[in-house]
Amino acid sequence: MKVIETKLQGCLIIHPDVHGDNRGFFLETYQEERYAEYGIKYKFVQDNRSRSSFGVLRGLHFQKTRPQGKLVSITRGEVFDVAVDLRPESKTFGEYVGVVLSEENNTQLFVPPGFAHGFCVLSELADFSYKCTDYYSPSDEGGIIWNDPIINIEWPIKDPNLSEKDRLLPTFDDVKCNILGEKK
Repeated sequence: MKVIETKLQGCLIIHPDVHGDNRGFFLETYQEERYAEYGIKYKFVQDNRSRSSFGVLRGLHFQKTRPQGKLVSITRGEVFDVAVDLRPESKTFGEYVGVVLSEENNTQLFVPPGFAHGFCVLSELADFSYKCTDYYSPSDEGGIIWNDPIINIEWPIKDPNLSEKDRLLPTFDDVKCNILGEKK
């Protein structure tokens, strides 16, 4: 497999080896020893899958006190996937990386604990799969508004379909003050 380090330490773009012939294809989506060679030495405790239609944007979500690492991929369709560094000690605190994940490119993104995560759907439908390093806890969930002017994500869609919860998320400035214990 080919692993590409991003500007965000620990956040990796992974291109698994795909073995195909006239019958179809096979690829490993996770193999503990091989992924550990690239620094993904986490125990995954929960697998999730979601389906969304064109223009849906989910995120930017994170867990406040029990951050989840995520190994994300697409089994159907195409999305623009985003990770935002929320580790206050990081040189890239508040920066993001975005990558297109699709059933054609079989690309994965590893989002370490301490990041916000979100995606928007570029195809008619998308099935999104992710392995998590900690359990989801609704009471521990946090988020940042998708169009935050400081993070300034270059989303490939202009008018996304958002949940009411995501429409009301706070700005990065508000979240940053909570993370760093600052007063606004």
